[in-house]
Amino acid sequence: MKILPTKKLRQTRLSPGDSLGHGMDAAILLALFLLAGFGLDRLFGTMPVFMIIMSILGAIGIFAKFKYNYEAKMDEHEANRLGRSAAATRVNSERAA
Repeated sequence: MKILPTKKLRQTRLSPGDSLGHGMDAAILLALFLLAGFGLDRLFGTMPVFMIIMSILGAIGIFAKFKYNYEAKMDEHEANRLGRSAAATRVNSERAA
């Protein structure tokens, strides 16, 4: 029996663009904004006001960052797809000529 070569297994993604990285970004940044709000509340004596405001601002900022990163990644994928499509069209037209 002949052993066929196997495909390499996909390596675990360790880039900052992976899901675990996004989750850690969100958790850490929300915690930092919450702590900053807590510090401002302690400083000014207005207990939940700044904590709520800073948490909401942090959440809006995180989701805006995720949205813009997603759009940039999709634009990059679209450009790559169009580039491959144009290259394939050019090769096919050269073969036909």
